[in-house]
Amino acid sequence: MKKKLLLCLLLALYTSQITLAQTPVEYVWWNPAKNDFPVIEGQAWMGKDIQNPYDRLPAVAEKNVRKEVWNLSHSSAGLMIRFRASTDQIVVRYVVSGKQALPHMPATGVSGVDLYAGNSDGDWLWAAGKYTFGDTIQYRFANLEPNDTYHQKGREYRLFLPLYNSVQWLEIGVPKGVTLTPLAVRPDKPIVVYGTSIAQGACASRPGMAWTSILGRKLDRPLINLGFSGNGRLEKEVIAYVSQVDASLYVLDCLPNLISTVGIKPDEIKSRILESVKMLRQKHAATPILLVEHAGYTDGSISPIRQQYYTEANGIMRQAFAQLKGEGVKGLYLLPKSQINLDMDAMVDGTHPTDLGMQQYADAYEKIIRTILNEPVGPFSTTKPRTQYRDAKSYDWETRHHDVMARLKAKPPRIVFMGNSITHFWGGEPKGPYVQGGDSWASVMEPLKVQNLGYGWDRIENVLWRVYHGELDGYKAEQVVLMIGTNNIFANTEAEIVAGLKFLVQAIKSRQPTADILMIAILPRRDEEKRVAALNEAITQITGELNVTFIQPAAILTKPDGKVDESLFTDGLHPNPEGYRKLVGALKPYLK
Repeated sequence: MKKKLLLCLLLALYTSQITLAQTPVEYVWWNPAKNDFPVIEGQAWMGKDIQNPYDRLPAVAEKNVRKEVWNLSHSSAGLMIRFRASTDQIVVRYVVSGKQALPHMPATGVSGVDLYAGNSDGDWLWAAGKYTFGDTIQYRFANLEPNDTYHQKGREYRLFLPLYNSVQWLEIGVPKGVTLTPLAVRPDKPIVVYGTSIAQGACASRPGMAWTSILGRKLDRPLINLGFSGNGRLEKEVIAYVSQVDASLYVLDCLPNLISTVGIKPDEIKSRILESVKMLRQKHAATPILLVEHAGYTDGSISPIRQQYYTEANGIMRQAFAQLKGEGVKGLYLLPKSQINLDMDAMVDGTHPTDLGMQQYADAYEKIIRTILNEPVGPFSTTKPRTQYRDAKSYDWETRHHDVMARLKAKPPRIVFMGNSITHFWGGEPKGPYVQGGDSWASVMEPLKVQNLGYGWDRIENVLWRVYHGELDGYKAEQVVLMIGTNNIFANTEAEIVAGLKFLVQAIKSRQPTADILMIAILPRRDEEKRVAALNEAITQITGELNVTFIQPAAILTKPDGKVDESLFTDGLHPNPEGYRKLVGALKPYLK
């Protein structure tokens, strides 16, 4: 009897699982091309200016560039869509026009998509998708972790589009009841890459592994991919369109399509290099330009003729670079073959990179571009710029950054106050979700034209990202006030925190060289008073080296035994209105 009962229970359980497994999920679909605001990132031209929604050149270019370039401009290489959703599954369906581009490149790179998810600390996680190829291609991403510990409003996703095919239409689906929030194209000036098949993405296994995609994630900046397979030839007609883009950096990586086998004479190759730089410099006097040597062939050491091809091209590039520098062209840089440094296994066919080769390309590019843009990174997490999304219940980090940038442009401040939630929720504009010390901010900070650049939950690396992304650019401050580090206490060692602060101060000085810097010690926090005191002592040691003013207001916020004075705090960390009044009293003599 017991065996029969157990068998019935197991059969019922199995039947219920079958029923659940067969229950179809109802999806809600979103078409990015029909969104109310631009969301397709990687396009320099959009809307009415383009023929198809996923094109890379404007419609008028059809009359001006060679047919081969025009046809390749329909490929969606480098295009990327950002959105936010709290869901365990995402489906992407779309149609492409065109055939398999290269026999030695995977279909997942030619025609596939690639999904990356962000975590609350600004790192990227790759999501594997189950795909089916047909008239309509479908990628299904399942068993996703919808959220991180710090927030419950969903992750940011970045969907990279096919490298060698043209997207006709595309929809992203999430289960009914899930909110999908489109994210606008980022307003940062993009890096523009004009290149060959290697820039377009051959032969990456998937779109996110193209070196341009890797580089965009590394630098966390928009990147426009104008790679044209076999047809990146520094043509003035294409350079004219490149120059239409207001970029942070122009990259010219066309030598692989300008070797002797193409039939273009050495004098003409040199002339194209010279004229391309001069055309860009004529319209953009200060934007840096990076010229790139031919990275070589992985069979070059055993094939003398192949070695000769890239050696000749690189010699011409060096001659042109020297001539331009001799003529006084400023902001011009060269990435030599030796610094790209591809190894023997870096190419599929001796010419086009494997995923390993793409990574090596991206590493070389990152190193020189960080030097050009003055955005160095260090060995610790505190010295690597990161975004964050840890406090979605009270505010949106990216939205605040955009609001701050707009306010800095409209009302350049005398003093900027960079920090975390202790600064953010003190007072001032743009307003935080709540204010604890509005009266003291209004009475002291506002008359001094202090701009609040505090962001809740920020760590040192998050402020570093904000410095690298424009929050100290375009105006001249008299003073920069810095109070940051308390949120690193549980994530980093004392040495890492001190190194991060030193790194951050140097970044601030390079952008505001005439401003005085006032560093405020990490405020005491409940149950961590001794550690904070020791940390502040270590910070004191570097302030003389950095030539910054350093103040420690701990005494006014603690009791004689060193413990926090709970009457001055809301939670043992954030001051209450009275705590802020005492704090501003200590700061006032040091504010310019």
